[in-house]
Amino acid sequence: MRVACQHCPRGCVLEENQRGYCFIRQNVGGRIVCSAYGRTTGLCVDPIEKKPLWHFLPGSKALSLGSIGCNLGCVFCQNWTISHARDDALLDVLATPTDVAHTALRYACESVAFTYNEPTTWSEYAIEIAKECKKLRVKCVAITSGYINPEPRKAFFATLDAVNIDLKGFSENFYEKYCLGRLAPVLDTIEWCAKETNVWLELTNLLIPRANDSNDDIRRMCAWIVEHVGQDVPLHFSAFYPKFKLVDRLPTPWKTLKSAHDIAKSEGLRFVYLGNVHAPAYEATWCPRCDQMVVGREGYRISHLALEAGRCGACGFRLPGVWESHEE
Repeated sequence: MRVACQHCPRGCVLEENQRGYCFIRQNVGGRIVCSAYGRTTGLCVDPIEKKPLWHFLPGSKALSLGSIGCNLGCVFCQNWTISHARDDALLDVLATPTDVAHTALRYACESVAFTYNEPTTWSEYAIEIAKECKKLRVKCVAITSGYINPEPRKAFFATLDAVNIDLKGFSENFYEKYCLGRLAPVLDTIEWCAKETNVWLELTNLLIPRANDSNDDIRRMCAWIVEHVGQDVPLHFSAFYPKFKLVDRLPTPWKTLKSAHDIAKSEGLRFVYLGNVHAPAYEATWCPRCDQMVVGREGYRISHLALEAGRCGACGFRLPGVWESHEE
């Protein structure tokens, strides 16, 4: 029996036992199932800053796990060895949702991170992990492209405490050419998350030379974010390095990163960061009211912390974010 998968905008129509574009979702007996349930490529303890989530429990640890496959086809993927993998043997770690939650507790991780590949493709597994984590007061976060249909995303996001959505560019042409997908569903997920959920949201944009780094694209993207999400959402501009199929250009120049930062600030975004480069002043969180540093970062290490219950230690301004583990 042929079945249409309704999980993401691709809408793959699958024959019996056939897998979708993402490789993880499969037609088994006329039902679409997550073929990777209970299996992962491994568990790793990461700093939460690596996700990046910079307004969420700074300095804490996250137990990270991922799967294989992806519902986008980014030619610049940094984790292409798993996201483009088509080998179930890579899922060589068996871990029940209870196993994952208790492992996080054992290693003093304040959160579990669904990451490395696209977690929405294995959302059934992630949702059950999150349910077990909640019993132990462990939070859950996701790093996602946001390429998911409205109905399944409700269940997935309902389990999350924070999310970083990768806004890969700001034109349909870019998404079609470089990601083999569409921009509109991603924008819909971002706006829905900001307006309809209590999930802490951050955004990341990888700046790729000669692809999505024009000042016009950046300005339009930032203006859209301010209008549809708000000025307080943290935006991370990350430097590109040649990877996977996109090796015909050099890494992102510093001047491009700096220009993107300045454009974002001029459009009204209050928390703009630069990543994949060593730039402490652009990795730090500064108080919008008194301009004092409240969180200093050196890569993934917290070098300075001047927060008191989420407020600036100098002027008392309440910074947007989740700064302590008891916050909801």
